[in-house]
Amino acid sequence: MSVRPIVVICGPASWNHLILLDHLPEPVPHMQLARRSWHTVGGTSAGKALHLAELGIDVRLCSPVGADDAGGRVRNALTLAGVTVEAIASERTERHVNLMTDGGGRVSLYVAVPSTPAEDDVDAAVARVGAADVAVIDLSELGLSVLERGVQRQTPLWMDLHDYDGSSAFHEPFLRAADAVFMNDDRTDDPWELMRSCLARGPRLAVCTRGAQGAIALEADGTRHDVAASPADVVDTNGAGDAFMAGFLGATLRGASIADSLGAASAQARVAIGSEHLHPVLGR
Repeated sequence: MSVRPIVVICGPASWNHLILLDHLPEPVPHMQLARRSWHTVGGTSAGKALHLAELGIDVRLCSPVGADDAGGRVRNALTLAGVTVEAIASERTERHVNLMTDGGGRVSLYVAVPSTPAEDDVDAAVARVGAADVAVIDLSELGLSVLERGVQRQTPLWMDLHDYDGSSAFHEPFLRAADAVFMNDDRTDDPWELMRSCLARGPRLAVCTRGAQGAIALEADGTRHDVAASPADVVDTNGAGDAFMAGFLGATLRGASIADSLGAASAQARVAIGSEHLHPVLGR
């Protein structure tokens, strides 16, 4: 592994309009007054990249970004935060409008989605993944294309399955290619069984976040781990899972045990939920 490890992340970065409401809209015509609103960088891959950069990791983000105003804002914000942006040409930059409440409710409206990446751009992303110490392949059209091209197996692949339910066909190629998988417990009543079923498809490690209940991890040999959630003043839960995974990966790259990496991950998630951005650096 490099003296300063290189992590390549393939997946979404977006420009988001966040709107805080007293309650999510009912499905009837009406008017609400927003408590406040702001624009910021979004996207699961951008979130991981921001936190890894803060941890001193050499991180390269391969993401579809358009030559539009939103794309310029995304590039500038990430570059200033220490992320190397390897932009994949797109007709437009991904944009969301997120309606949110203090209690964690959220409705995400996709108002622009990136175009399908060109084959040459996918090949370039595959080459970058092959040269990395670790790669994170996020759920996305780009991520799936990278996996379908084939990746050199000497590069460990980490996957974030988000709210995986144990059977989604879309998640399957990501899961089977992974060395380590992360998920949350939103769609399971038995997270230990969900992780066991994931490990049966090939990964050596599965980690499941459980919100205020902390997180748990399961190794391929059956060893179990758990960590409590770090106490925090919650400002916005967007990006907490991405920060958690970045904290775990950063600690692992520095030789930490799984137990210590879980602790580092919990502490990093606290950084995200204490800010109205994916990372506080975006608000500076």
